[in-house]
Amino acid sequence: MSIFPTRILLATDGSGEAELATRTAVDLARMSDSELHVIHVMDAAPSPALIYPEATDPEGVELPDPILQQDLARRAEQLGRQILDAEAERVSSAGGTVAQTHLAMGDTPREIVHLAEDLEAGLVVMGSRGRGGIRRALMGSVSDSVVRHAHCPVLIVRA
Repeated sequence: MSIFPTRILLATDGSGEAELATRTAVDLARMSDSELHVIHVMDAAPSPALIYPEATDPEGVELPDPILQQDLARRAEQLGRQILDAEAERVSSAGGTVAQTHLAMGDTPREIVHLAEDLEAGLVVMGSRGRGGIRRALMGSVSDSVVRHAHCPVLIVRA
């Protein structure tokens, strides 16, 4: 049994903060001969009624438009795939190899923690968004939640 992880999960949101986390994860994966997995989590798709308020009946009940919902889901998935493809390219540029990319939709910290458990990851690497003050107190942060709930060590990379 090694003290080094055999699988590293890199959580990314495609931001500038995530770039340093990517380089760090690649270096750790190379040094420890670990698989590198990448996850991007998207929030649930917005309701069409929020975008098209006229999509309600006179009683105020939302009437879902299946075609619009499918289109929103398709566009969200395309955007998520673009972010994952860009991240895989960053990993490759930094000299690493992505074992697998994972696109999830839902509560970001929960999805990261669940995938880390499913993969039996030995380490989660992610960037810090650096929320401060009142906003962080009210909303918390993804990294804080992952640290509190993950079954394995979590490395938060700050610029």
